[in-house]
Amino acid sequence: MANVVTVFLRNRGEVLLVRRSDAVGTYRGLWGGVSGYVEGDAAEPVEDAYREVEEEVGIGPGALTLVRAGDAVRVDDEAGTFTVHPFLFDCSTRGVTRNDELSAHEWAPATAMLERGTVPKLWEAYRAVGPTVESVRGDATHGSSYLSVRALEALRDGAAVAASWEAVAGTARDLRDARPAMAAVTNRVNRVMAEADRTPVAVAERAIEAIADAVDVDDRAAGEAAALLDGPVLTLSRSGTVAATLVVHAGPVLVAESRPGGEGRDVAAELADGDPDRGVTLLPDAAVAAVLAEREVSAALVGADTVLPDGDVANKVGTRALALAAAREGVPLYAVTARDKVAGGGEFRPESAGFDAPDGVEGFAPLFDRTPADLVTVVTEAGPLDAEDVRAVAAEHRALAAWDDGDG
Repeated sequence: MANVVTVFLRNRGEVLLVRRSDAVGTYRGLWGGVSGYVEGDAAEPVEDAYREVEEEVGIGPGALTLVRAGDAVRVDDEAGTFTVHPFLFDCSTRGVTRNDELSAHEWAPATAMLERGTVPKLWEAYRAVGPTVESVRGDATHGSSYLSVRALEALRDGAAVAASWEAVAGTARDLRDARPAMAAVTNRVNRVMAEADRTPVAVAERAIEAIADAVDVDDRAAGEAAALLDGPVLTLSRSGTVAATLVVHAGPVLVAESRPGGEGRDVAAELADGDPDRGVTLLPDAAVAAVLAEREVSAALVGADTVLPDGDVANKVGTRALALAAAREGVPLYAVTARDKVAGGGEFRPESAGFDAPDGVEGFAPLFDRTPADLVTVVTEAGPLDAEDVRAVAAEHRALAAWDDGDG
């Protein structure tokens, strides 16, 4: 039995499919992921996955972020018996340089695997690593923009093989319930269900469009926010939309560590690695007020997990303190986000983080806090929103939820 890796590269909600050439020994002319034999430890073949990606499509490890390694899939046919080890990577580039083992490539929705001739059990291998309700629920690393796209992918993939609209509706409800505090997940799932005909095929097709829209609006929101920046920027936590804004802005950045989690450390390292000369400063959360008072800071920039109907912003804890300190120093605070993060209703429900306190001492460690609307300007793909704008968007999003009225 041979051990092989099959690697799915994901970029902007699509995966890289490659067609095997006549130079390979098996499955010539069929579509698959990047694949190859395991040469190292079959129990931990991730290094083989990286090697095959670089050899076959010319993409190095620096452009790859491992998302998931899935359970092995067994293939047993006339070509032989194989144990397939699937991997999913987020890939920062679409630039592909094929070797002679491949005759074609295409970035496509994962569901395209169901419509063309593929190597055996390709869809099963993908489903072992693709997004699910459980992976959306359990992701404690990424923000709501990222997770909303993963939710749409899970809805798309489930709808593509569902037997009925009722089954798809159940998946949609489970995805909303997986991250109830993330308005983007709720609104984007609701939009697909509200605008698609009540068939699995229609939902899958509308989800594909919604994924492309979601990626596009985040880029546009980043452009709108970058136009407001001029000089050093202070930020905290991790937000894909903030990261995209800082790519456009390209000025000096001060990054708060952002505990609990401390994801600001990785953000600072990535910014410095991407441009060593831009000027990146990492600071403890307790120093936010001091740096605003003592250093040149032209603006503070954060993401938003949810914009509440009254215009308040729910985001990683520390945002409220940043807002208060920025207001004291006359520094504007911008929350850059897609309109889909405006909640149609509901209340702010803070989550708690793990926190060690001495015996007999009560701990208080919220993961998110609420920043009042008068301390922050919400910037979306449509530009800045005032309180009236936010209320109007909230009403639109409440209307989307009507697809579920009366369905048990």
